[in-house]
Amino acid sequence: MSAEILQNATSVVVVDWPTKDVPDSLARAGLEVSVHGGPEPDNWSVQAVDGHGEVIGRGTGIAPAHADIVYSFRPLNELAEILAMADQVGAKTVWLQSGKDADGKSDPKGCWFSDEDRSVARAAVEDAGFAYVDQPYIGDAARSLS
Repeated sequence: MSAEILQNATSVVVVDWPTKDVPDSLARAGLEVSVHGGPEPDNWSVQAVDGHGEVIGRGTGIAPAHADIVYSFRPLNELAEILAMADQVGAKTVWLQSGKDADGKSDPKGCWFSDEDRSVARAAVEDAGFAYVDQPYIGDAARSLS
């Protein structure tokens, strides 16, 4: 299901990331990538592939008018703000990443949530009207589109 969601998307908002691989792989997969890079409301940029195949960022200062997916690498206690952003941009999907492995250790590709956290997050996301995704690592999913 997550591969199909990503394949059918044209745009994504990235709220934080574990490594630059996330926005870069999404841009290389042909998605329009908008990044919210900080708590300030005008801290927005876009990531795009230039003519030499390099991903470059350009500040815009404004949120995109639309995004199909909102990806978040933020703590679950910020989920309400993430859902408000997803609603603002008309997203259909909220894709969360924990950055933890099954042992609870930090892992930039980690997608592990405890059963309780996953259940609470899924309920909040779906109750707000969005599809919920937390696996696989979005960078790997984006590369599989090529």
